[in-house]
Amino acid sequence: MEIIGVDTGGTFTDFIYKTGEKWSVYKLLSSPSDPADSLLKGLKRIISSKKFRIVHGSTVATNAILERKGARTALITNSGFEDIIEIGRQNREELYNLSYKKPAPIIPRNLRFGIKCRVTSGGKILTGIDESELNQIITRLEKSEIESLAVCFLFSYLNPSQELQVKKAAEKLRIPISLSNEIVAEFREYERTSTTLINAYVSPKMKKYIQSVSENIGNNEFRIMQSNGGSISAETAMNESVRTIMSGPAGGAVGAYNLGKMAGYGRLITFDMGGTSTDVCLIDNKLPLSVESEISGFPVKVPMINIHTVGTGGGSIAHLDAGGSLKVGPESAGADPGPICYGKGDKITVTDADLFLGRLVPDYFLGGNMKLYKNRLMGFFKKEAEKIGLSEKELAEGIISVANASMEKAIRVISVEKGFNPQEFTLFSFGGAGGMHAVFLARLLHIPKVFVPKNPGILSAIGMLTADIIKDYSLTIMVRETDVTAKQIDDRFKPLEKSAFEELLKEGISREKIILERFLDMRYAGQSYEIMVPFNEDYIEEFHLLHQKIYGYSDNKKQVEIVNIRLRGRGKPEKPVFEQEEYKGELINPKAIAGNANVIFDSKSIKTPLLLREKLSNGNIIDGPAIVLEYSSTTVLPPETRATVDGFGNLIIDVEA
Repeated sequence: MEIIGVDTGGTFTDFIYKTGEKWSVYKLLSSPSDPADSLLKGLKRIISSKKFRIVHGSTVATNAILERKGARTALITNSGFEDIIEIGRQNREELYNLSYKKPAPIIPRNLRFGIKCRVTSGGKILTGIDESELNQIITRLEKSEIESLAVCFLFSYLNPSQELQVKKAAEKLRIPISLSNEIVAEFREYERTSTTLINAYVSPKMKKYIQSVSENIGNNEFRIMQSNGGSISAETAMNESVRTIMSGPAGGAVGAYNLGKMAGYGRLITFDMGGTSTDVCLIDNKLPLSVESEISGFPVKVPMINIHTVGTGGGSIAHLDAGGSLKVGPESAGADPGPICYGKGDKITVTDADLFLGRLVPDYFLGGNMKLYKNRLMGFFKKEAEKIGLSEKELAEGIISVANASMEKAIRVISVEKGFNPQEFTLFSFGGAGGMHAVFLARLLHIPKVFVPKNPGILSAIGMLTADIIKDYSLTIMVRETDVTAKQIDDRFKPLEKSAFEELLKEGISREKIILERFLDMRYAGQSYEIMVPFNEDYIEEFHLLHQKIYGYSDNKKQVEIVNIRLRGRGKPEKPVFEQEEYKGELINPKAIAGNANVIFDSKSIKTPLLLREKLSNGNIIDGPAIVLEYSSTTVLPPETRATVDGFGNLIIDVEA
C-alpha cells in the first residue's frame, strides 16, 4: 500500500510518498481558487497503485476564517447572551490607536437568537426550554437560509440536555449543527462560544472540500492533520473542522520534533519559511501545546501546537510605506501571479531578491522542472531602486535584511520574551525558502547551529506521516485541592477514557497501541489563567515547580484550584522508517559539484561552489561559501560557515566556523 503525505500551502502543494521501499517527493503550484485541484493533480501524477493512505494538511478552514468566506451561520444561546461574541473581553488590540475598531463578528446580529432557559453552575436545570419559543426560532432559521448552526448554552459542559434538545428540534433544517459541549466542554463562555461558532462557520466548507477529494480517491484511507500535532479521520474533520485550523504548520513542528530527536537534537527553534508566511516554534524536548490560541482575532479554545506566524515568506511583496521606508509583507504574490521571476508577477518579492543576489539557481529550481525568468528582474529592480535612492544590488540586500529582521522578531517572541536563551537551541530550518535565510537569521540571534533536514521543502508533509492519531478531551471541574482527592479526580477521567478508547478503535487503532495521557489545568485561587500539569501522584508539587519556572515565583501556602481535566488519547499508526547511512568520510564526491555561481554576500560578488545534495554522503564537510541544491529547497552557506552531513543526510551547519 502506498503512503502519501500532502501539505497544501499558499504557494506550493507538497507531496511525499512511498512506493514499495522507495520514498519520493513532488511539488506543484497550489490553486487558491480550488485547493482540491492541485491535490488531485498531484495524486494523479504520483499514484501507481489502487491501494493507498493519505495524511493531509489543509488550509481550507484557515482561509475560510481569514478571508471571511465561511458558511452563513446562526447562533442559538441563552437569552441575554446573544452579543457575547461581540462584547468579548476588554483587551484592546491597539492600545494607542484612537480610531481602532474591533473587527466585525463572523455572525451578524440578526442571526443570533436567545432562548429563555438556564442551567445552574452546579449543572441543574433552573429554567427549561419552552417548546413553542424554540419552534418559532427554528421557523425563523428556515426562512434565513442558513447553512450551519452553532448552539452554546451556559454550563452545558455540566449538563448538555438543553443543547441536545435544540439539536433534535433543528435536525429538520438538514444543516450541520455544532454543540459547544461536544466541541469544547469547558468554562469561559466567550471562548467556548467563539470556538463553537468558528467550527460551525468552517465545517460546511471543509466538508465540501473533503467530499470532493474523497469522491476522487474511492475507499482509500484519508486522514486530516490537526492543529494539536495528530491526525484524525476525514469524517471527524468534517464535523470538528476547528481542530484543523493550523494543520499545515503543526505537521512541520511534528516533523522537526521527530527528525530532531532521531538525530540527537531535542532543543530546537523551528523555522518554517514558505511562500506566503513563516512559522516558528520553540521545542524544549517536547512539543509545546496551547489551549489559548486565536485566529484573526477570534479565540479558539482547542489544543494547538504553540506556533507563531508572521506574514513574511518567499512570495512576500517588498514596498515603500508612507514614510518612504522599505517594508516586506504581509501581502504576498502567492501562487498566482507569484513572484516576478515566475513569469507573471509585477511586484518584487523576497524570492526575486534571492534570485537577483544569485542565491537561487534557475537551472535547479524544483529539479529544473519549473522555469525562473531572471531576465525579467532587472527592469523592476532598477525602477524601484531609483525610487528609494539605492543601487539594484543594495535594494535586493535591503529586502533580504528587512525580511530577516521580521523573522528574527518572530523568534524572539517565542524565545527571549518567554525566558529562553536562543543560544541554547539549534535552529531547525525547513520550508521551501528556509535554507536561504536560516544561517543569516541564526547569526542575528547568536544561535550556534542550524539543522537542515533532507527535503526541507516538504517537511510538513513528512511530519504528517510521522504524526500519531490523537483525540483530545476536556471537562471543567473547578475544585480546590483541599476539596478533592486524587482518587476522585481519577474517577472523573474514566468517562473521557471510555470515549477515547471507543473513538480510537473506530479510527482503526488496535487497543494495545492506544496510549492515554492525563493533564490538569491548575492555578492559584484568584488567578485568571491556568497551567497545564501532568496528572500523577505529585501533581500539586508539579504545579508549584512549573509556576516557578514560568512566572519566577511560587507559593506553597496558597490554595490551588483544579479547573479542567484533560485527556489525550494517542494511537500509533504505521510510520516511515529512516535508515542511517554508513560513514563515508569528509571528502565530497566530485559528482556532487555542479559548477560555480557568482553570489553576492555583504555587497561583494563571490565565486561560490554549487553542490548537489543527493550526491553528498555521511561525514562530508562543506566550507562556506556554498549553495546546496536539491529538489524542494536551496540551502545557502555564506562565508565562514561549515556544514557537516550526518548519517540521516541532515546538514548540521556551524554558523561561525
